[in-house]
Amino acid sequence: MVIFLMELRRSVRGLGISIIVATAGIFFLTPELLLMVQGHLSDKLYFFSVAGPFLAHVKLALFAALYIIMPWIMAVLWRAMGKPFGVKGSQLFFFVLFTCLLFYAGTLFCYFVTLPFGIKFLLGFGSADLQPVIAIGRFVNFTTIFILAFGVIFELPMFMVFMAKVGMLTRGFYERNRRYALLLIAILAALLTPTPDVVNMLLMGGPLYLLYEAGIIILRMMRIK
Repeated sequence: MVIFLMELRRSVRGLGISIIVATAGIFFLTPELLLMVQGHLSDKLYFFSVAGPFLAHVKLALFAALYIIMPWIMAVLWRAMGKPFGVKGSQLFFFVLFTCLLFYAGTLFCYFVTLPFGIKFLLGFGSADLQPVIAIGRFVNFTTIFILAFGVIFELPMFMVFMAKVGMLTRGFYERNRRYALLLIAILAALLTPTPDVVNMLLMGGPLYLLYEAGIIILRMMRIK
């Protein structure tokens, strides 16, 4: 733990400064970015406070900065996590590369599949006498949190491989506990999907369980027991 914190502290300052600078630069592009997201997921947005639009644009710029800098963030985290266990060189590159690929795959899946279905379902409760009025701040919070959440949970196979690689868990453990993994995935899908209906839960839980099985297959291919 001490080695992990020491290694992490070396990069936190530079990473923090980069996030601030990137957020400030992207802030001027957020009107176009918001129009793109709004056109894909919603219709009209409203604000109910003077600072509402400004704060929403700041949050969107921060999200975009984190999204762009994610490979660096992953590299910092994996370097800090791997150093106590001697994970470095090509192995470290493998974890960083595939973690980033899975992260972006999860965010794109959420943006193009899960969120449109979820928002359509929620807004479907409207009627001629009940029209939606969506606040810009809550819309930005809603979309960015779910997109980031999907990106993080799609990292599952890599963390499974890492835990087995360093000897904390085994492939046999994953194979024996499929039923508990399925239960946990169902709970996560119920908590993280934007709507409680079965279709949207399956849109998240199905790929997540496939990723769990993919982690086991990768461990077999790497001959890690």
